[in-house]
Amino acid sequence: MILEASHNFFSLIGENLNQFLQYTGFANATIGHIAMIIIGLLFIYIAIKKEWEPLLLVPIGFGIIVGNIPLFPGLSVGIYEEGSVLNILYQGVVKGWYPPLIFLGIGAMTDFSALISNPKLLLIGAAAQFGIFGAYAIALALGFTPAEAGAIGIIGGADGPTAIFLSSRLAPDLMGAIAVSAYSYMALVPVIQPPVMRLFTTHKERLIRMKPPRAVSKREKIMFPIVGFLLTAFIVPSGLPLLGMLFFGNLLKESGVTRRLAETARGPLIDVITILIGLTVGCSTQADEFLRLKSIGIFVLGAASFFIATAAGVLFVKFFNLFLKEGNKINPLIGNAGVSAVPDSARVSNLVGLEYDKTNYLLMHAMGPNVAGVIGSAVAAGILLGFLG
Repeated sequence: MILEASHNFFSLIGENLNQFLQYTGFANATIGHIAMIIIGLLFIYIAIKKEWEPLLLVPIGFGIIVGNIPLFPGLSVGIYEEGSVLNILYQGVVKGWYPPLIFLGIGAMTDFSALISNPKLLLIGAAAQFGIFGAYAIALALGFTPAEAGAIGIIGGADGPTAIFLSSRLAPDLMGAIAVSAYSYMALVPVIQPPVMRLFTTHKERLIRMKPPRAVSKREKIMFPIVGFLLTAFIVPSGLPLLGMLFFGNLLKESGVTRRLAETARGPLIDVITILIGLTVGCSTQADEFLRLKSIGIFVLGAASFFIATAAGVLFVKFFNLFLKEGNKINPLIGNAGVSAVPDSARVSNLVGLEYDKTNYLLMHAMGPNVAGVIGSAVAAGILLGFLG
């Protein structure tokens, strides 16, 4: 009797132990999970070691690790399991809540003075959006559906929130790959853009000095977000969530009477949303959902889109200079800043310019097309959503 009870006890313990082992990550791990965890660690490494967009890459990198912890089916903790905590947080990405809040913060921290003082710089920001439509055409040629091609093309805007907003509506099944690709190329701006800028400019063009921007009045700064919103929203109503929040945030900043709201939008609010969007986007890259041939294609097309956008901005300035008098010409090194990675693209313009003339500071000039690129990417997203959504 005692031996039988002892046998039953150890048998039960063995069954429980075996059941426990089946629930561990070790028992459910695949090569895909390990590969994605390594990618997550790489993101964290370059964010800390190279300081490339650490505020984005650290949350995304850690999110990739969290999302690829091997899980036993049915535990209701994974990001794609309805009702789980991660799934609830992910709804801000899926439903498009987070990107407009990010744009509110961007608007509250952006100074549009460089663009207001020299409105023709807006054209550079518009020209750089050619990368979006160029990648769209290439994606169509490669067999992606029009909706998928539109979502992939927006990577060329180098604007993570816009990429998430558009892909959540046009190609939700590709959103993880598109978002990670967009944020990755945003982080790689200092690496990707300088060779393209040097390739399409001459030594003489890199030495062009631009006139100092004129002083902008407070009234102009207050009027800009109102007029800018009305013009862009009437042209592209489908871009309303992004454009509305961008210009509203800027009005909070420039009005002078809503300082507390502006500080909240560009400080605690955008920080919280950045953490949530980065972590959940990273978590969405589960190996079984992410490691597909389409994901590789998206990264390749994203690189092409980014290259086209940078080249289009630089080449447009060269073309535009043909119609400008001597002394009014634009340094084509600021053409890359039409890509809306604010303020990294503008910093790259300045750094490359200083390589050829240590006294030629282009940062203030480059901020014009840079902030124009933010508006341009939102407008481009609205256009794509309008005829593909």
